[in-house]
Amino acid sequence: MGKYSKEDIQRLVKEENVNFIRLQFTDILGVIKNVEIPTSQLDKALDNKMMFDGSSIDGFVRIEESDMYLYPDLDTWVVFPWITGKGKVARLICDIYSPDGTPFAGDPRTNLKRVLKEMEELGFTHFNLGPEPEFFLFKLDERGEPSLELNDHGGYFDLAPMDLGENCRRDIVLELEEMGFEIEASHHEVAPGQHEIDFKYADAVQACDEIQTFKLVVKTIARKHGLHATFMPKPLFGVSGSGMHMNLSLFDGNRNTFLDEDGEMKLSETAYQFIAGIIEHAKGFTAVTNPLVNSYKRLVPGYEAPCYIAWSGQNRSPLVRIPASRGLSTRVEVRSVDPAANPYLAMAVLLGAGLDGIRRKLTPPNAVDRNIYAMNQKEREAVGIEDLPSTLYNALQELQKDEVMKKALGSHILNNFVEAKEIEWDMFRTSVHPWEREQYLKMY
Repeated sequence: MGKYSKEDIQRLVKEENVNFIRLQFTDILGVIKNVEIPTSQLDKALDNKMMFDGSSIDGFVRIEESDMYLYPDLDTWVVFPWITGKGKVARLICDIYSPDGTPFAGDPRTNLKRVLKEMEELGFTHFNLGPEPEFFLFKLDERGEPSLELNDHGGYFDLAPMDLGENCRRDIVLELEEMGFEIEASHHEVAPGQHEIDFKYADAVQACDEIQTFKLVVKTIARKHGLHATFMPKPLFGVSGSGMHMNLSLFDGNRNTFLDEDGEMKLSETAYQFIAGIIEHAKGFTAVTNPLVNSYKRLVPGYEAPCYIAWSGQNRSPLVRIPASRGLSTRVEVRSVDPAANPYLAMAVLLGAGLDGIRRKLTPPNAVDRNIYAMNQKEREAVGIEDLPSTLYNALQELQKDEVMKKALGSHILNNFVEAKEIEWDMFRTSVHPWEREQYLKMY
């Protein structure tokens, strides 16, 4: 039974004085799109009869097959608290359907639901995600454009006056809580101008919806403070980049299947198999979890971001960490993911990798409890530690070799994602960058 019925929403529109409703969805590249309708069109939307032109959305469909339908998920109803004036604006997140009434294979949210059905066939009931998205706050210039001037010089867990983003971050938290988020922590991160807000875990689809809503709220409230919030993974050289650690757990009803009180590290065989699947497919899923040219400027030694394929229950240098909490909080933390990732696609490939480990009963390599950044290449090779892909190009090559990851995306999303990212890489590869002119213009 869902939280809301059609009748509930029709009533809430009147009670809350809502004038417009945004029918929201996410494209393959992770960009939020929406069709805004007046409340006079609400009944049509609730009957799944709102159409839009899919050919205008990157990676959706060709122009000759452009008609697509928006099916609102009624449980995603929320009224935006920051919009005032003549009536309020509400939001419903939608799944995309084809005119013949079938789910559209190019919809990232629908694709995640497909992978979750495979999970259910293996005997699990739900997949929980607790995300930790980080972002930077930069000042806006006199034209309202983002500058590279940071709003503070704070560091990890600093307080005002060093953390000048504190008021903005507090307002973001208040808006999120008004929209139903359960905020667990809010603090300044390692780099100047960098922040993190953690919210409570939820099942996979809801958590991905919340990540997209979170990004929208952060950007909106930051602008009200004269700031620009960016989820770009590495906006500045010489400081830590922004990650989005994913805390993952598989449940069967109320039982966390990763927990075994009698097991080594109190982890179950299922947990070890899941970890093994993540390790096995790490190279293959990196193009999806780290989808920008810029993502690979973050995945370098020295800035706490993982660049080596290993796991540990003790230190933070490997790709996968097992946080100390046990009981229902037993989880696997994947640390390479960055906030530019499309969360629905990232969850689809991470779940696909973990399920493959369970299906094939894989055994993970030995845990690495040393600081991997302090190990040289020979030491890493001696214990079987491989590197994550070093560029978007290399990551795309690995993705296209990994049949399990290709299946987790489905052919439509895979082909359109790879095509878009190859264009992105080629534009970067053929551009002449300021660094090159600084190094070579006078010398040669």
